[in-house]
Amino acid sequence: MKRKVIIMGAGGRDFHNFNVFFRDNPDYQVVAFTAGQIPNIDNRLYPPSLSGKLYPNGIPIYSEEKLEEIIKREGVDEVVLSYSDLSYVEVMKKAARVLAAGASFKLLGPNDTMLKSSKPVIAVCAVRTGAGKSTVSRALSSLLRNKGVKHVIVRHPMAYGDLEKQAVQRFEKLEDLDKYGCTIEEREEYEPHLENGVIVYAGVDYVKILSEAEKEAEVIIWDGGNNDWPFFKPDLMITVVDPLRPGDEVNSYPGEVNLRLADVVIVNKVNVANNDQVKKVKENVSRVNPRATIIEAESLVKPDRPELIRGKRVLVVEDGPTVTHGNMSYGAGYVAAREFGAAEIVDPRPYAVGSIADTFRNYPNLGPVLPAMGYGLKQMKELEATVNKVPCDSVVLGTPSNISRYLKINKPVVRVRYEIKVVNGPSLGSIIGEFLRSKGVLKP
Repeated sequence: MKRKVIIMGAGGRDFHNFNVFFRDNPDYQVVAFTAGQIPNIDNRLYPPSLSGKLYPNGIPIYSEEKLEEIIKREGVDEVVLSYSDLSYVEVMKKAARVLAAGASFKLLGPNDTMLKSSKPVIAVCAVRTGAGKSTVSRALSSLLRNKGVKHVIVRHPMAYGDLEKQAVQRFEKLEDLDKYGCTIEEREEYEPHLENGVIVYAGVDYVKILSEAEKEAEVIIWDGGNNDWPFFKPDLMITVVDPLRPGDEVNSYPGEVNLRLADVVIVNKVNVANNDQVKKVKENVSRVNPRATIIEAESLVKPDRPELIRGKRVLVVEDGPTVTHGNMSYGAGYVAAREFGAAEIVDPRPYAVGSIADTFRNYPNLGPVLPAMGYGLKQMKELEATVNKVPCDSVVLGTPSNISRYLKINKPVVRVRYEIKVVNGPSLGSIIGEFLRSKGVLKP
C-alpha cells in the first residue's frame, strides 16, 4: 500500500525532493505540500506538467498552519521536512507537531537528493543564511574566468511565482530578470553574477537544469541558498561560517550537515567579529570536521558614493533573508554606515507599511534597518512606500541587488558592495588551481 506523504517546504528544496525522490515513485502518494518561512507562497498548485504521470491533477500547496488538519483529513503516514535555515529547536518543534498528529517525521539525505553531474561541481554553501556565500561564489567565478575556464552558476531555487514558467530559467543579461518577473530576493542573488558576465541557471526542475548547464560549462558552480546542502553532488565543497553567530554552525539545520560535508571551511567576517567569536567558531569547525581546510577571510564593504554617508542621516536597507530568518540584526549596509561616518541611522520601524510592518513584528531581532522584502509586486510596492516615508538624507543599500533599478526611491542612493579577502590560510586561487588540475580542466 502506498504511504501518504506531506512535504513541508518553502518554495525550493521541497520541489526538488519531490522531483528526484517522489515524482515517479509508486510506493508513495504525495497528498500535499505545505509552505512556510516565505510569505505568499501557499494556496498554489504544483502543476501537472511538473508532477509526472502519477499526479495528473497536480499537487495542492497549503499553508503550514494547516499541517495537522491535513494529516488527519488525508490519513497521512509521513511528513518530510524539506526546507532549510532552521535551528535544531525549530526542527524538533515541527517534528512534535507531526508526531502528535499521528504521522512519522522524516528527513531525506544527500544520497537520495543529490544529482551527479558529468562536469566538475564546486559547491558554495553555508551554516546560516547571510554568512557570505555570494562573495565566495563571485570570487570563485572570477578565478575561473581569469584561468579561461568556461563556467556557469547554478543557483539554489527561489520558486515563488509561476512554477510552470519557472521550470528551467537561464539568465544571461539583466533584462532576463524582468523577462522572468523576478522578485527582489531572486534579483539579489542573480544580479551580481550577471553584472560580472556570468550565466546563471535556476528554476524548479534541476534534472533538466543540470542537463542544460552541462552543455555550456566546463565547470559548474553551485551557489547555495540559505544553509541548504547542494542539489548536485560536489567535487569540491566549500562551506562558509559566520563568527557573528558563533555556535550556529553546530546548532542549525542543515547548517551542520554542510559543515561536516565541507572540504574547505571559510570563517568569514573576521574583520567584524571579535577574537573570542572567531576562536569559538574555529574550535567547533575543528572538532566537527577535522579534515577540512580552514581559511579566515575579511568581508570588506565598499560604498559607491561614501560622501552620501558621511555626516548624513541615512536609512539602511539590508538583504531580506539575512536579517529575517537568518536572525541577524544587521548586515553590510549597517557596517558601511558606521564605518563611513553616518551621523544617524534612522530607524524605519515607525514608517513601515503593510507586510513590511508585519515583518518587523515577526522578527523582533531586527536592528534599525529595513529588510528588502519583495516576495511579489505588492510587497515590493510596500517596501517602496516604506523607503520613501523615512525622513533621511540618503538610502544605503546593503542588498546585493540594486533595488533602485525597479523601485522609485525619492532620495539619493548609495550602493554598498562587499567582497571577500583571505587573510589566513591557503588562497582560494591555490585551492581552485589544484582542483582544476586534478579534474583535468587545467594541465598539470
